[in-house]
Amino acid sequence: MTGVSKVKFTMHAAEKFGFLKNYGFEVAEEQVVDAVLRPDRLDEKSGQFFATKVLGLKYALRVVYKKRKDYLVVITFYPVRRERYGL
Repeated sequence: MTGVSKVKFTMHAAEKFGFLKNYGFEVAEEQVVDAVLRPDRLDEKSGQFFATKVLGLKYALRVVYKKRKDYLVVITFYPVRRERYGL
């Protein structure tokens, strides 16, 4: 994604790292940023973008974000099964 130098996280998204870790699904901030900047699939609805990035054989990471003037705001992210999105 050209022209974007920063990716920021909402409070909800920042708290999501710990929440997922409690359920045995560790996700690093770098993985979320990578999904946003280099998604395997990208969907858009009502000004929100849904980036999906493959994590392994079974799962992918789905990241919901919005574009602002000079940066992107990650609203939330969650693991999904790859087959649901045809990946």
